[in-house]
Amino acid sequence: MLSFFRSVWEWIKSLFWKEEMELTLVGLQNSGKTTFVNVIASGQFNEDMIPTVGFNMRKVTKGNVTIKLWDIGGQPRFRSMWERYCRGVSCIVYMVDAADHEKLEASKTELHSLLEKPQLAGIPILVLGNKKDLPTAMDEKELIDRMDLSQVTDREICCYSISCKEKENLDITLQWLIQHSKKASGR
Repeated sequence: MLSFFRSVWEWIKSLFWKEEMELTLVGLQNSGKTTFVNVIASGQFNEDMIPTVGFNMRKVTKGNVTIKLWDIGGQPRFRSMWERYCRGVSCIVYMVDAADHEKLEASKTELHSLLEKPQLAGIPILVLGNKKDLPTAMDEKELIDRMDLSQVTDREICCYSISCKEKENLDITLQWLIQHSKKASGR
């Protein structure tokens, strides 16, 4: 009976209150960060993306949740900015090109370096292995292993294998993010 009243209360809240979350999207260049933002915002995939210089900010509304996305450039000269844009967000989304085996070690190093920053303690991490549509792409299990994600024990961490091009697993990614906006607003 209690669960029924809780469901009704959540439904009433959704009618009148919008939830907001802020997240930062980081990862090495050409991993698909801006493509991810564009696909979840408009449903459109564009093969010819221009690399992000500095950062972009975009708001995306899904249901009653508005997501403010900071898309930070992945070139080496912008990586020092990552920490600044990750402070105080609901979640950090770390994008990996799952088909680029040569950049994987650098990607792992950058992620673990970012997670060592005391100002980012406890912020959940969502690792997305993009480009699963390519034949050389690693699956979730291989990404978790090769990125040493099991070593991250001081925060919640999740990993999904996605394809922005084919729009694969974007729905579960958004569900995970929306669930975390609800957890953040309940704190």
